[in-house]
Amino acid sequence: MEVTWWGHATCTIEDSGVRVLTDPLFARRFAHLRRRRGEVPPPEAAVADAVLISHLHSDHLHLPSLARLAPGSLLVVPRGAVGAVPGLRLLRRARGLRISEVAAGDTVRVGEVLVRAVPALHDGRRLPVGPHRVPALGYVVEGEARTYFAGDTGLFDTMADAVGQVDVALLPVGGWGPNLGHHHLDAARAAQALTLLGPRSAVPVHYGTYWPIGMDGVRPHEFHAPGDEFVRQASLVAPEVAVHRLGHGEHVRPEARR
Repeated sequence: MEVTWWGHATCTIEDSGVRVLTDPLFARRFAHLRRRRGEVPPPEAAVADAVLISHLHSDHLHLPSLARLAPGSLLVVPRGAVGAVPGLRLLRRARGLRISEVAAGDTVRVGEVLVRAVPALHDGRRLPVGPHRVPALGYVVEGEARTYFAGDTGLFDTMADAVGQVDVALLPVGGWGPNLGHHHLDAARAAQALTLLGPRSAVPVHYGTYWPIGMDGVRPHEFHAPGDEFVRQASLVAPEVAVHRLGHGEHVRPEARR
C-alpha cells in the first residue's frame, strides 16, 4: 500500500488496486485561509475510487474541491451531511456523485477494500455556530493494510477499542491558526494516540499548509513545527512506531503488520 500527502488533511491511500482520497482541499485560498506551503494538488490527485469526508467543516468538506471529482465518484460522508449541506445535493445532481452516508460502525465495500467508519471527538457543525450538527468520523481503510485516517479528533477513552488494530495511522498534529481549540490533536497528543493504537507506522497530517491571511508573523512556529515535534514526541513515547514526515505531494509505502 502507499500513502500520498497532498497537504492539510488531504491524502491518497492506495491499497489492493483501490485509490481512496481523504478530505480533498484543492484551493490556493479559501475563506480567510491561504495556502502557504506546497502547490495546489495536480488533477491526478482528484482521481479516486472513493472519497472520504470526515466532518462538515469547510476545510474538510470543501464543495469546490469536490466539484473536481470525476462524474460518478463515490463520496462517503457522515450521516446527516446531505441534509446539512445543500451543496452536496447540487453536486449529486450536477456531477452524478454517488453519496453514501455512514455512521460509526458502518462499512462500505470499494473493490478489494473495506472502509469502516469510526468515531471521532470533534465538533461536527458545518458553521461555527448553528444547528447543523453531524457527528464527525474517522475511517479505517482495510485492504493489504489497515490504515486509520483520523480526520480531526481529540483523544477519547474508547479510541483503541473503536478504531481497532491498525498498521498505519494518519494523524492530525496541528491546524491552520495559532490556537487549536478543543477536540484536536497537537503533536504531543497525537504521539499519545500512538501509544493507544499501536500502529506499525504513522504519518503526520493537518499542519504546515494553510494559515490565516494577514497572520504570517503570528506564532509562525505553530505553522512550521508540528511535524518535527510529532517525530520527536513519538520517538519518546512510541519509539517502535516508524514515523514518516512527508513533504507536500510526497508518498511512502509503510510496512504493514503480518
